[in-house]
Amino acid sequence: MDYQFKEIEQRWQKFWAEHQTFKVSDETTKPKFYVLDMFPYPSGAGLHVGHPLGYIASDIFSRYKRLKGYNVLHPMGYDSFGLPAEQYAIQTGQHPALTTEVNINTYRRQLDQIGFSFDWDREVRTSDPGYYKWTQWIFMQLFNSWYNLETDRAEDITTLLEKFNASGSADVKAVCDEDVKSFMPSDWATMTDEERQEELLKYRLTYLRESTVNWCAALGTVLANDEVKDGYSERGGHPVEQKKMMQWSMRISAYAERLLQGLNTIDWPEPVKEMQRNWIGKSIGASVRFKIEPSAESNLLASDYIEVFTTRVDTIFGVSYLVLAPEHELVAALTTTEQMVAVNGYILQTKKKSELDRMADTKTVSGAFTGSYAINPVSGERVQIWIADYVLAGYGTGAVMGVPSGDQRDWLFAKHFDLPIIQILDAQKDIELQADATKEGTYINSGMINGMDYATAVQTLNAWLEEQGVGKAKVNFRMRDAIFGRQRYWGEPIPVYFKDGLPYLIKEEELPLLLPEIDKYLPTETGEPPLGRAADWTYEDEYEYELSTMPGWAGSSWYWYRYMDARNSSDFASKEAIEYWKDVDLYIGGAEHATGHLLYSRFWNKFLKDLGYVNEEEPFKKLINQGMIQGRSNFVYRVVDESGRGTNKLVSAGLRKDYKTSALHVDVNIVDNEILDIEQFKVFRPEFVDAEFILENGKYICGVEVEKMSKSKFNVVNPDVLIANYGADTLRMYEMFLGPLEQSKPWNTNGIEGVFKFLRKFWRLFHNEEWVFNVSDSMPQKAELKSLHKIIKKVQDDIERFSFNTSVSSFMIAVNELTELKCKNRQVLEDLVIVLSPYAPHICEELWANLGHEAGSLSYAKYPEFNPSYLVEDEFSYPISVNGKTRLNMNISLTLEATDIETLVLADEQVQKYLEGKSPKKVIVVKGRIVNIVI
Repeated sequence: MDYQFKEIEQRWQKFWAEHQTFKVSDETTKPKFYVLDMFPYPSGAGLHVGHPLGYIASDIFSRYKRLKGYNVLHPMGYDSFGLPAEQYAIQTGQHPALTTEVNINTYRRQLDQIGFSFDWDREVRTSDPGYYKWTQWIFMQLFNSWYNLETDRAEDITTLLEKFNASGSADVKAVCDEDVKSFMPSDWATMTDEERQEELLKYRLTYLRESTVNWCAALGTVLANDEVKDGYSERGGHPVEQKKMMQWSMRISAYAERLLQGLNTIDWPEPVKEMQRNWIGKSIGASVRFKIEPSAESNLLASDYIEVFTTRVDTIFGVSYLVLAPEHELVAALTTTEQMVAVNGYILQTKKKSELDRMADTKTVSGAFTGSYAINPVSGERVQIWIADYVLAGYGTGAVMGVPSGDQRDWLFAKHFDLPIIQILDAQKDIELQADATKEGTYINSGMINGMDYATAVQTLNAWLEEQGVGKAKVNFRMRDAIFGRQRYWGEPIPVYFKDGLPYLIKEEELPLLLPEIDKYLPTETGEPPLGRAADWTYEDEYEYELSTMPGWAGSSWYWYRYMDARNSSDFASKEAIEYWKDVDLYIGGAEHATGHLLYSRFWNKFLKDLGYVNEEEPFKKLINQGMIQGRSNFVYRVVDESGRGTNKLVSAGLRKDYKTSALHVDVNIVDNEILDIEQFKVFRPEFVDAEFILENGKYICGVEVEKMSKSKFNVVNPDVLIANYGADTLRMYEMFLGPLEQSKPWNTNGIEGVFKFLRKFWRLFHNEEWVFNVSDSMPQKAELKSLHKIIKKVQDDIERFSFNTSVSSFMIAVNELTELKCKNRQVLEDLVIVLSPYAPHICEELWANLGHEAGSLSYAKYPEFNPSYLVEDEFSYPISVNGKTRLNMNISLTLEATDIETLVLADEQVQKYLEGKSPKKVIVVKGRIVNIVI
């Protein structure tokens, strides 16, 4: 029977499901291999052909590793909390859980029909209470922990309490808030419980504090930086402003150095590691205090100061002004009456920009003078205090010193506002610019560092600053603590209640804290988050719960551990499972998560290791970023009249140069090899049902352009359609065939027919002309074994280096070679089936069964051993020429000497015909190249 892909694929998908073929046990002597995909958010649109690219690659690798004798964990689940479901709930009134369930069912159907070897018994959903119970539990561990700089790890808060009871705060070295109190043990003993909890909150790894956030009033929630673009929400395009709010935060900054150093231990793409290095942003410099000049208008004291962090303390003599972030806590006190309108106007303007926009805008010079002054602690000079949006409140101290003669941006700022520019000699730059690297620049700014080299000057200044109590050497990180609250409904409830205004954890045995039912999914009329609508939702009928929910990254920051032991009700995963699976060996997902999910996951993993819950410092050994499959858009061309108005004529692409036209997107699913199905187009765009189509050669040819795959461009290709027409195995191989996994490439359905024909040709190898299954148990030919072992080696090498596209081409060559050899040998074809099976599992399962392996799946067969001896060339096809003209080719052993080759050639019947009974005058043998007979 010809290749019946629909019947074959349905049969084997049913077999895998019924027999739980890919269910994995931890109890095995096999070595483990953990392959993970970044799990998807189940959107209502379902999968398009771009989504499965990484999943197909990981599935090929997983199937290959099973064939190589590994115990492979290859799970799948859903990142099912999120804003889209909530927005849909706001529009329709339907509970987000219902739409999420429908969307998951669509995803599951689509994933199953592509033939993935997932262990569905381990499926997780972040919105499942059985899952988010453990997300809440991890939050509680963070709340009950602090970071001890002496041990360089997180510890239970009880060890901090022991220090407070024994010696007060004096010997505590911790990552904590700046405003922690200094106290003796006796002071701690006399504090009230409320005072103690308030102080402990300054040390906890998750804590409440007022933070500047991206607030979107239309969506009623705080947005992450990557959810804001050009001052508008990415979802819906609503205005976003900077706003101070009391927010939960997590001290990821405590792990900054470990996160930075850990990048040296993992096999990740260098661009991703570099993005994380830049995000962490380690800087070595100094913290300097500029005293504020007292003013009659402000209530600031002479002891009040502005603290700045600088990486170039040696340039402090060139400071001519200070710049504060508009959100800096001292701005209001520093602003004089005369400057009030300008400062307030500038602050209002800044609120409309996201932090990313402010960081990215390097060309615009803007700011406002507060009217106040500070004193340079080294030179004693009086300097103006300004605000500008390029300074961020959360980075460093929220204040910078302006050195116009040493920094381009500072120079532009000074020139724009006519501020003084103090000339200084920059020794470091002087050294860098000199042709003779042995020479050193010297300072002439002060007797303090006059004549010193750069390193000595910095050391001297830092020592002086510390001695005077106005600064010290310091290591700073750009990365700030992660905001952990969202003012929306569809997320994990935070397991906290408030007593006397302070947060307390609920009891562990009360987990999970379930999402309550509410009447609407909007903020309350008084501005509280949607959870404020919940009726009678209080702790112990007395205390208010936290009304914010966790951000989208919460559930994805530990999910790989849940896959290890997904049904465990007493732990997030058992110690035995964690000990066995350890970490993820191969992680495939998008580079866009570099400074979000991938960073937060490393943070949580390190924290869980500190507390002894997991064994590995890093969660993902190897990371691969799959490229994006771009859309291939099609266009029809509407003829427009002289005034530019569209007519009822559509002209084919090749003829549009003769007309004035406008391009209209057309659904790519009604275009075949750029030829438009006109009748389907009339259904797609009913306004053109009576249109005139100007054809070329009887066809309407559409235009083509590569764009992002998007519903609005009608270039989304649904995998369901392709699977119905060509089969899942064809889709799998074609996605790999498009190009290297890591590169972005345009989708082009036109080429899929070639892959389908290849699979049909592969099927033909096992059948005779009447499509009857037909293989032979005869001894394989040498040429057949050569072709087989070439593909065994090629595929093995390609998969190990994730070069899946080149394997597809090699499969085509191998099948062509075996077809020409009329190969029907069971031994050869059986091994070929195993080698191809990771790419095209359905057709290979069917052929495996037809070959007599009816007991089960080939998923756990053994990958064929490569034998290099079959590739050793011991024969050569010699061209045989008579009087300089090639007449035939002869396969002759390369071990024969020239005289033996001559004897063998002259004895050949075909050669004798060309000699016509004549004796050759000369026989020229060039070993391994040619035989020429002269008669």
